[in-house]
Amino acid sequence: MGHRLSKIATRTGDGGETGLGDGTRVSKSSARIHALGDVDELNSAIGVLICEPMPAALSALLTDIQHDLFDLGGELAIPGYHLIKSEQVVRLDEELERLNAELRPLKEFILPGGTRAAALAHLARTICRRAERAVISAAGEGKVSDASRQYLNRLSDLLFVLGRTFNLLDGRGDVLWQRGRRHEGETG
Repeated sequence: MGHRLSKIATRTGDGGETGLGDGTRVSKSSARIHALGDVDELNSAIGVLICEPMPAALSALLTDIQHDLFDLGGELAIPGYHLIKSEQVVRLDEELERLNAELRPLKEFILPGGTRAAALAHLARTICRRAERAVISAAGEGKVSDASRQYLNRLSDLLFVLGRTFNLLDGRGDVLWQRGRRHEGETG
């Protein structure tokens, strides 16, 4: 691959537009650009999560996901181009099944938290849900593959399960939501 980004500050976006990979100029407020930004933010959040201590297999899984998300960004940057395949969705399904098999069934709602890694996985999950909604909105402006939408849907589920997994690996349970809980001294 050649030097694609030889100049970072091009100033071509100063007027509120940006270029897509096919040369089309679009508003930075377009649904496609919002989706691209949300996927980029998700990738960054996963990058922060990977900085936490974790088993090598989980780090490798998350790194693979980062590459997939970069591909998804490529899809969004080039309308009609498809890089995310159904096999990648199947891989997430398999990881979900494998990791979920090691967890106790949920009987209560849980709060994002416990360990720092668990909290970061939940933060990435919420960003993933937003990215999924943004990609669905972007589909209204042009074709977005079914596999891309499915990938984000499965990924948010996987990030939820990873949050639980990180707490389990640290010997902690899930942080359970307590209905009607109030702070001491609260009235009403």
